[in-house]
Amino acid sequence: MGLTYYRSLDGVRGIAALMIMVFHFFQEVEQQTGVVGMLKKLSVFGRTGVTLFFVLSGFLITRILLHTKETPGYFRNFYGRRAVRIFPLYYLFLLIYYYLVPAVEGSASPALSDQLYYYFYLQNFAETFGWEVTGPLHFWSLAVEEHFYLFWPLVVYLVTQRRLLKIIVAIVVMALLLRMYMVGSGYSVFYFTFTRFGALAIGSGLALLETNGYLKPARAKYFSWLLLLVVAPLIALWMAFTGAGNDNIQLYKYPLIALVYFSAIGYLITQRTPYLNEWLRAGWLSYTGRISYGLYVYHPLLFLLCAQYLHLGNIVLDFALSTALCYLVASASYYYFEAPFLGLKRFFAYGNR
Repeated sequence: MGLTYYRSLDGVRGIAALMIMVFHFFQEVEQQTGVVGMLKKLSVFGRTGVTLFFVLSGFLITRILLHTKETPGYFRNFYGRRAVRIFPLYYLFLLIYYYLVPAVEGSASPALSDQLYYYFYLQNFAETFGWEVTGPLHFWSLAVEEHFYLFWPLVVYLVTQRRLLKIIVAIVVMALLLRMYMVGSGYSVFYFTFTRFGALAIGSGLALLETNGYLKPARAKYFSWLLLLVVAPLIALWMAFTGAGNDNIQLYKYPLIALVYFSAIGYLITQRTPYLNEWLRAGWLSYTGRISYGLYVYHPLLFLLCAQYLHLGNIVLDFALSTALCYLVASASYYYFEAPFLGLKRFFAYGNR
């Protein structure tokens, strides 16, 4: 296709997966004091790994769409490649969650009516509006990304790049206004597609900059300045509202966090200092990025199983064991289940412009 492959972004994807895993592990720890209590508080930042995934996905997907919009089979190839990457593991885990785990535990599977929203990627709507649903809660973010994939290729295909920039800005503003309305109406805004689309749109903006030649080494300083400019109000919001139960932070923190990761990824791509890039390209971190989808899918269930059956009584050893099991299962899943489906991408190869 002629697109630059940024190997360091595999490491970024791995970091995002590890951030989320750290958050989920320590949120189940009951101790609130001492070193463990401090680690639990710090682990809250790991929750923003989802936003990092969104920004990164918006960038990577949009750059592909912009580069291939004039090639034959634009829609077929995009959706075919997405389907063989996302669907097999997604639906396999739902079968494990709904049928294998209950069978092993000797319990009943949830009613089919409580499963259906997950099969159609509507679980985040159900969580937002209180519809009856049972399933792996962390799959809400996969639903948000799938909804983005449904309409974004058509938008990129139909509009000019100048108009696409306006649409990106409109999505960010719309998400903010919708959060204002929903918070005022008593709804949660954390899971809902249209209150979280802003991060994907912001990542798409980075792809626009790259397509138009703006991601050059000379512009690395602008991303570093933007990073500092955004981090300051974000820290101020955190210090002002943390622990206060104030809904106002829900209105502004999502675009601010997304801009932090927008700036960080932009800086990473534009600057040519080798140390950071080499660290992100390191074998273990790059490998973590490769199996990150499996790590994300499996880790809450594996953490739960370790807590129930392999609890060692030491927080460090418990985390090490849980994480090692996640790597083992995700690796086996990648090579023995996901890889054959990924091989089908050859039937959806992008053509020449």
